[in-house]
Amino acid sequence: MRLVNYNEYLNHVSKRNTVIVEGEEIELKPIKVKRMTPLPEELLDSSSTVWSFPKRGSWATHRGDYRGNWPPQVARLLIERYSDPGNIVLDPMIGSGTTCIEAKLLGRNCIGVDISYEAVILTLHRLYWLEKTLENPPDDAGSIDLENARRAVVEIYHGDARRLSRVRDGTIDLVITHPPYFNIIKYSSRVDGDLSRASSLEEYLKWFNEAAGEIYRVLKPGGHLGILIGDTRIRKYYVPISHHVLEILLRRGFILREEVVKIQHKMKTTREVWSRLKDRDFLLIYHEKLYVMRKPRNQEEYEKYKYSANMDLDYLTS
Repeated sequence: MRLVNYNEYLNHVSKRNTVIVEGEEIELKPIKVKRMTPLPEELLDSSSTVWSFPKRGSWATHRGDYRGNWPPQVARLLIERYSDPGNIVLDPMIGSGTTCIEAKLLGRNCIGVDISYEAVILTLHRLYWLEKTLENPPDDAGSIDLENARRAVVEIYHGDARRLSRVRDGTIDLVITHPPYFNIIKYSSRVDGDLSRASSLEEYLKWFNEAAGEIYRVLKPGGHLGILIGDTRIRKYYVPISHHVLEILLRRGFILREEVVKIQHKMKTTREVWSRLKDRDFLLIYHEKLYVMRKPRNQEEYEKYKYSANMDLDYLTS
């Protein structure tokens, strides 16, 4: 892990004012913020286990520049529900920085990590213009606590989620992340260890298992993990990646607190192509799974919630 600061970002912009993510060139131009908080119609109801956000959030410095980023509504709801102002939030796969922006706005300290240097620069770009906006906020600042937001510290690292060497054991209050999709969107062209570049599902899950171990290590006992995972198809058959990811997390010692189905809208992926095929004989995937996991405080608590934990099913064959 290597800390990357605003000076390095500004040096990058002075030489090249673009980054390339998913093969798409994104211009690093100044961001003019019109409002700092979401509109009521952008959040909608999140009191059930089905979440749907037809309008992607565009407040603060959020932008939908590439296909794999997650809606800021998800990050906001998780941060508000499972952390408090002044807590530390970690996203080990930051992408375009959605988590970091929301953590800052909500007065949480944040550590962001990404294996892609281009993603790190893109995140710093959005945070840089967010900081500028907080210095001189728009008239429509909404309900944001400006002092808390200004006080919150965000650190961005170029590093691997499987090796969080700069993060001490049991120091993180909340981890939220949206890992790269397998077999759908390539986030980088040549970054070793990028989950989206895994050569097989076995390799993808092996790498994720290593990252899950690090996440468990750095979380405080009683801390939460929120993770959004998408499934896919191979040779037209459904591949339940989310199921495998949940199994890994349970084996690592996490307890499942919530399982949410997030409806997908206006997808820009190649899955849209299937809807135009006359011989399509399978269903389109229009959802992702959001798991909220909890690291138990002790063995007694683990036993208390054993039916939400990793169950030994050997008795079924006895």
